[in-house]
Amino acid sequence: MCTVCDKRFTTKQNLNRHKISHTGEKLYSCTQCGKRFADQNNLSIHMNTHSSKYKCTECGKCYQNSHHLKIHNQVHSGQKPFECTVCSKRFIQSTDLVRHSRIHSGEKPYKCHECDKAFSGSGHLITHMRVHTGDKPYKCSLYNGSFSQSSHLQRH
Repeated sequence: MCTVCDKRFTTKQNLNRHKISHTGEKLYSCTQCGKRFADQNNLSIHMNTHSSKYKCTECGKCYQNSHHLKIHNQVHSGQKPFECTVCSKRFIQSTDLVRHSRIHSGEKPYKCHECDKAFSGSGHLITHMRVHTGDKPYKCSLYNGSFSQSSHLQRH
């Protein structure tokens, strides 16, 4: 079990790989977009998004693997089988419903070990950690500027 966020893993190797997500240490960089990763395997998986290996035939968007492409295809079919019992909003995946339910419950299970801020989603914690690490993985191709969030690069 991770002592930072209480997430559980079946192997010590997976736990150790996960722990890097809390340090912000990302040694592997994508040559296509500059996004950085904590381990080589995640970089390899990410590289599929730059190829046509798992490409949507409807909109042309590329995905890391066939599972993510299959989930994406539900966007085009309109299928949203998971419904919130509080507000009736519907979702494609059960994990999206779980994440959404935290809006109603106020649950924030992802805690920063540096400053004790808490977040409802792991992605928000990962982005927040860049405040402490100074990591700016999104680089402008036209000049020497870097940004901590992709939306900041897009706005620039």
